[in-house]
Amino acid sequence: MNTLLKKDAASNPEDLGDQHMMTSMDTPLRPDAFDRTDEEKISKISQLFKDIMYELGLDLQDDSLSGTPHRVAKMYINELFYGLNPVNKPKLSTFENRYGYNKLLIEKDIRVNSACEHHFLPIVGRAHIGYIPKDRVIGLSKINRIVDYYAHRPQVQERLTLQIYNELRSTLATDDIIVVIDADHLCVSARGVKDTSSCTTTLEYSGIFLSESKRNEFFNLLK
Repeated sequence: MNTLLKKDAASNPEDLGDQHMMTSMDTPLRPDAFDRTDEEKISKISQLFKDIMYELGLDLQDDSLSGTPHRVAKMYINELFYGLNPVNKPKLSTFENRYGYNKLLIEKDIRVNSACEHHFLPIVGRAHIGYIPKDRVIGLSKINRIVDYYAHRPQVQERLTLQIYNELRSTLATDDIIVVIDADHLCVSARGVKDTSSCTTTLEYSGIFLSESKRNEFFNLLK
């Protein structure tokens, strides 16, 4: 990020988020991101979220609210953002393509549950992934697990698409990959412009999918 953008963001932090900038292919993490244990993080987040609720004017002595800070903290660490921690990355074993399958393979309608890194509001949608096997193939459930892992971190949809694409490209040692994500963003539908009818589509592809006819074959099979 250049110095001018940093200066502008400091004076009005909303501006940078509205520009929807992705500053890196990698999720931006500090070097000490995992020095604390999950239990320590839950304890710290719980206290910080209690402060947020207090500033909102909520009565934390109420039975319905008293446990909310701890529940939110556990949700952040164990459910929503476990994809930040590389120890949770799925093992992506591949297998020799002994049966010589060399046609298009598609895993479609993979559920995407993520969160916008600008407002921490949900991104909900579907991923559709295709590849042409070469020497190696991957178990179908592993494709779902790749999507799940990278989705469970604060994201922008463009980065999520590229991270899934790059992981598959590296694991399968082939360029013949296409990744498409269609998703709804609550930061668009629940705040700001409050447009409840729009959705966002992102895609990345290479190899044989540079051919328009091959892309069309993929998209036709999604219908």
